[in-house]
Amino acid sequence: MNFEYGTPFVGRKLSLLQTFLERMGLRYDTSINFTVNLAEGEEILATGSLSANVLKCIAVSSNCPGQDFLAKVVTELQKEAFRQGRYHLFLYTKPQNGIYFSQMGFYPIAQIPDVMMMENSRNGLYHFLQTLGNYDCMGNIGAVVANCNPFTNGHRYLIASAAKQCDLLHVFVLSEEQSQIPADDRLQLVRLGTQEFPNVVVHPTSDYLISRATFPEYFLPKDANTNQIHCLLDLEIFASRFAPALGITRRFVGTEPFSAVTALYHRIMKSYLPSRGITVTEIPRLQIGATPISATNVRKLWLDEDWESLEPLVPPTTMTYLKTHKPAQR
Repeated sequence: MNFEYGTPFVGRKLSLLQTFLERMGLRYDTSINFTVNLAEGEEILATGSLSANVLKCIAVSSNCPGQDFLAKVVTELQKEAFRQGRYHLFLYTKPQNGIYFSQMGFYPIAQIPDVMMMENSRNGLYHFLQTLGNYDCMGNIGAVVANCNPFTNGHRYLIASAAKQCDLLHVFVLSEEQSQIPADDRLQLVRLGTQEFPNVVVHPTSDYLISRATFPEYFLPKDANTNQIHCLLDLEIFASRFAPALGITRRFVGTEPFSAVTALYHRIMKSYLPSRGITVTEIPRLQIGATPISATNVRKLWLDEDWESLEPLVPPTTMTYLKTHKPAQR
């Protein structure tokens, strides 16, 4: 019995791993960049993988009852993550399996019937929420969550409209690095573009408001509505952890004429959050002429360096940024 390491596996090794995962009711996740197998010859006894700081595709053969193969695999994954300088780790699992990972130092963040999200810090989310600050506001507190890739006049209009309806508005800019503009730059552009609003505070989300890059589909049934499950887990984290910590009772979104996935998210939000005491207000998207402002279109114009067409779509601070930076390839 020995460990095998892939960065990631290819060829026959990958085929054997995929077959093993399918036998265990899982699917191989293409975002994986490191895998460890515990094997005997070509027989895989246990496996686990990493995608950045997320543990994925962990499985132990049903032929190995009573043996601590799960702990061995998780330990190897942690060692590799630490070697990469990643110390804050996450995993997603079926709720009934949470007890096994709790015994290895992982703690629940939130769960819905199909998925539990865990981290290797006892109070990681609590401490993150503490870093957002204390606000002496007992009035009407709202929230906007957006990617802002880049920050447009449409985002600014949504925030300005929401701020008029609140005593305090929290704006969360997604921290995932899956955009043409780095997370820190997006955060700074939103702060610069909203500094005239005295009741608006802008925050990162860290790893807690979930990205498509880290969300697990590999252990869900093939016929599962993964977009819906992803939305529900994200909304549960917001409703159970973010909103109580900051006193948020309202969530604002813009109308979504372009993305079917985002439109689905909004429909689920309008059904789910009111049951948790959070009102959802949808604000019509700002239009230039008859066309709603779209960050996708802004990025296209940026790539084409069409500054004349861009000017009415973005704040001056965003325009300055776009003129001095080239789009990253995503």
